[in-house]
Amino acid sequence: MAPDVASFIENDIASGIDSSLGFEDEPLQLSASTLAALMDFQNEQEEREQKFAELHKQAEEDFDKLCDGSKDIQDFEEDWQLSQFWYNKATATKLARELLEGADKDTVIAIVSAPSVYAAMKALPEEEIPTSNIYLLEYDERFGVLAGKKRFVHYDFNKPLLLPNEIKNVCDRVLVDPPFLSEECQTKAAMTARLLLKKPTSRNDKYKAIVCTGERMASVIAKVYPDTKITDFHPEHEKGLSNEFRCYANYEGAGWKFV
Repeated sequence: MAPDVASFIENDIASGIDSSLGFEDEPLQLSASTLAALMDFQNEQEEREQKFAELHKQAEEDFDKLCDGSKDIQDFEEDWQLSQFWYNKATATKLARELLEGADKDTVIAIVSAPSVYAAMKALPEEEIPTSNIYLLEYDERFGVLAGKKRFVHYDFNKPLLLPNEIKNVCDRVLVDPPFLSEECQTKAAMTARLLLKKPTSRNDKYKAIVCTGERMASVIAKVYPDTKITDFHPEHEKGLSNEFRCYANYEGAGWKFV
């Protein structure tokens, strides 16, 4: 239950208990405003569950039908225990378009631990998505409804090399947003990125490496992604974060410059 709704109900119950002292036989009743808040919350939950069920059915039927703009990252509640913090729409869309810029039907893209970017990409007009080879690597299996069985990979950064053989050393572009601001997590995520990307001798002008993480990870990023530099693009989150976020990339373009 949402914290504000729960707090509202608790206060109402406490008020009811205080006012009913000495009348133990009377049933406790919630106020009209509390009942209305409960009803609104229940309706929101039902709508979210219905949307989730529809997305799941759609993913089961046909991956290509997911490119219809019906997906919204807000259909998925953030799980703070998994360190989930969604980008706002502008940031997610910008990163999605950066990954797609200059791509063709043979380009292979991997998005690691950034489901809001994947959702933003799938919400773009179909003509802006030249390739269907776009993989989402994510621990939270709810997001299988976005990518479908063929494009969703359950990913645990604690097992950085545990990847399907068919996506090893075949990706032209990766975007990585490690879930935790620790050297261990960043290093293991980098191991995954290296295993996903084509080997240096096989890379061409399609190659892009983008890492979004906290500014205080700059020295670690420089070590584990030596061909990237910090850019002037500041990713922003829907609900805000106290940690300053930065974008690191191996290239400059219309979206950002090195600093």
